[in-house]
Amino acid sequence: SAELFMLALLGLSMVGVLSGNSIVRGVGACGLGAMFGAIGAAPATGENRFDLDIAYLADGVPLVVIGLGLFAIPELADLIRRHRPIAAERNEMGSGWGQGIRDTLKHWGLVLRSSSIGTVVGALPGLGGSVVDWITYGLTVQSAKDKSQFGKGDIRGVIAPESANNALQGGALMPTLLFGIPGSGSMAVFLGGMVLLGIESGPSMVTTDLNVTYTIAWTLALASILGSLICFFFAHPISRLTFIPFNVVAPFMVMIICFAAFQTRRNLMDLLLLVLIGVLGILLRRFGWSRPAFLIGFVLAEPIENYLYQALQFNGWAFLTRPGVLVIAALIVISVWAGTRVKTGDSAALLTGAPDETKGQSAERPIQAPPSSAERTPQLLFASLLLAIFVYGAFSSYDLSFLGAVFPMSTSILMIGFVSYAIWKMTRPGASGSVFFDQVAIDRASGDDDGQSVWRSAFWFVLMFGLTALLGFILALAIFVFAFLRSRAELSLIKILIYCAVCVGFMMFLGHMLTLDFPAGLLQRWVELPWPLR
Repeated sequence: SAELFMLALLGLSMVGVLSGNSIVRGVGACGLGAMFGAIGAAPATGENRFDLDIAYLADGVPLVVIGLGLFAIPELADLIRRHRPIAAERNEMGSGWGQGIRDTLKHWGLVLRSSSIGTVVGALPGLGGSVVDWITYGLTVQSAKDKSQFGKGDIRGVIAPESANNALQGGALMPTLLFGIPGSGSMAVFLGGMVLLGIESGPSMVTTDLNVTYTIAWTLALASILGSLICFFFAHPISRLTFIPFNVVAPFMVMIICFAAFQTRRNLMDLLLLVLIGVLGILLRRFGWSRPAFLIGFVLAEPIENYLYQALQFNGWAFLTRPGVLVIAALIVISVWAGTRVKTGDSAALLTGAPDETKGQSAERPIQAPPSSAERTPQLLFASLLLAIFVYGAFSSYDLSFLGAVFPMSTSILMIGFVSYAIWKMTRPGASGSVFFDQVAIDRASGDDDGQSVWRSAFWFVLMFGLTALLGFILALAIFVFAFLRSRAELSLIKILIYCAVCVGFMMFLGHMLTLDFPAGLLQRWVELPWPLR
């Protein structure tokens, strides 16, 4: 348990160091995600933590809502704001397959390295599936001599995480088959299937049941090949969806996101939490606090706390003196130190537009250093908000027992230090632009800002939730789709009505198949409505 705790911390620290545009924002986002992961009952004692006396939060925050709020809502809001298709140019699919093969063969060393990392990290129980993509991408960026094209279509940024991701399941099979410890979420499902079939994992999988092990390995390999062929076959028709004006697609996407969020607990609070996490995701995206790091911190919070609880129960604080723990702790320190050394020059060039003389290149970021007071204030306010969250976490942990408080308390104190350091750097006279990041200011300075606020787009999600709370999901959906298309999309009234009918009919079909009652609004208190309006 002690070594597994340290390995999980190592993976989390590597994600924090390698993600985001600075180590403070990367590690800070990991800590923020871990704090959200600590909401609900403590694994060791069952005490409720940070639930604000809201019964919905007693079971914690659903992972689906976190994922949709962090990634789907900010990207949808940005695409709605830009009022254009996802793909700017109508490039025909099909001609680039040969080039893709040539690029892969050209970077064969990167494929081998990333695959090796994916296999090793995938073998770490409960860790690999969450972090391997970001670890390999970050290592590829930091080890590249020319970083200028990453984020703009550099093929190495695709080859590295995909090679690691494809090798992940093979590595995750090792602890699953040999020890019965799932190496990832999908392996946990696979282990359950083995139990249902009467196959027992353990050392027998490499002795008496070696034929079953080979069957599993070859099935995984063939499934990967067949899956790739199917993707090649459907690549061309799927790519055409990116040419449709996004404001035509947006209502359907909002409907699917709300439906997926509601499926977690079938509670109206699912939608409210989706909107709140979406607002947080928009702010994280704007100010450069890594959303992937937040998500991974959230996912790893529970296993890290469980391993810490077990290590303390078995060995007390003496587990910190175990040789394996000391070695992994040294690796954590080295990774953080290396991250600070590498990120300093890169972040300065990234945010100020000044040449990064240590790399011999210039990053195309036009924000000048130091930023103006108007550019500085929003970032300081957001950092102060995060500091207040961690201070609340520290003070709230005082009322808990030792085992219930040790994880959130230590995380809060550590993050208070990180965020306080960031605020101190921002408030220093003549602070350099490398300390700051504001995507809105970057877009405005580079001429990519169209003057439309992303909050106007986010208002549509608030409207959808408000209508649902008042009228119920189906009536709210019909009104929302009609209002959105009428104001944002250039469609005739007939097409809008057909669109609304299709959306409502599709939801009714899903509700019927899943025997689902949709979220009811205040209207249900006065009027008894038939299904599916209830």
